[in-house]
Amino acid sequence: MTSKPAHFIEVDVQGLRGQGECGLLPGLSVDDRPDYREQLELFCRALSALSDATWADWASRGRLDPQWARAWVEWPSLVFAAEQALLSWADRAQGGDGTRQADTAFARGEAGIPINGLLWMGSSCYLHDQSEARLTEGFRCLKMKVGALDFATECDVLRHNRSLDPSLELRVDANGAWSSDLALERMNALREFNLHSIEQPCPPSERAGLKAAASSGTLPVALDESLIGVHRSADRDALLDEIQPQFIVLKPSLLGGMASSEDWISRARARGINYWVTSALEGSVGLSALAQWASTLPDLQGYQGFGTGSLYTNNLPARTEVRQGQLWMK
Repeated sequence: MTSKPAHFIEVDVQGLRGQGECGLLPGLSVDDRPDYREQLELFCRALSALSDATWADWASRGRLDPQWARAWVEWPSLVFAAEQALLSWADRAQGGDGTRQADTAFARGEAGIPINGLLWMGSSCYLHDQSEARLTEGFRCLKMKVGALDFATECDVLRHNRSLDPSLELRVDANGAWSSDLALERMNALREFNLHSIEQPCPPSERAGLKAAASSGTLPVALDESLIGVHRSADRDALLDEIQPQFIVLKPSLLGGMASSEDWISRARARGINYWVTSALEGSVGLSALAQWASTLPDLQGYQGFGTGSLYTNNLPARTEVRQGQLWMK
């Protein structure tokens, strides 16, 4: 993928501008619908109906009003874009240029966030070359998609990666490719590679299979696509209680923004479930906002899934850069 639909929300309040990116991901976002542009226009009208005082009050709190945002729960990318615009505007109101959306060492360009090096699908030789390139670039964690190639080939690549450095952290993502029985069989075969985790071994609809995978003790399981479209508090609790995964993967563009993702974190934390944050192929604006938000999380640990904005040929100027396996603000 070298391009994707790009929509931006801009607000102009009291002569100051704020901007946010609508991170719509075709084929995966719940708001990837034919009437998206129409809803975007309605959303902008709802924003325009707010008074300057209301907007300034929200900016002082650093969050949209929860009740107002709840009316747009079916359009998560719009809510996240509005959150970005609010923080961007607040930065300008404090004399900034609208790009700093957090007061952290990362946002100030004083520290980086460790990220995984993603291996894009291709032939075995292509994957081997990518692995070696990521290590040369300083990555200490590699993430590879599984379930798309011949399984023996995928195991060969993982075996090669493990031979490169026994201390390397390896993660795999099945994107729901396997049935319940096949997931258990293949997870057992993957044990030899000492993997950190496997994302979404079964489709979201196969909860029993995901529960069996998470409770098998074979590999730690992370839920990703299973979280998308789950808005109600009771449904979120039921999902985590039923499957009991070891991790959840947070993509604010797909989950309804920062506040919604923090709600997932609090529910996971209460159950002893860890998490990491991943981009959803946002461009430079969304990726910067996402990473700055992540840097504010007090218990953020391990490697995050950032660094995909460089894919696009129709992107805006980069606000971040990858150095030695870490994402930095420019």
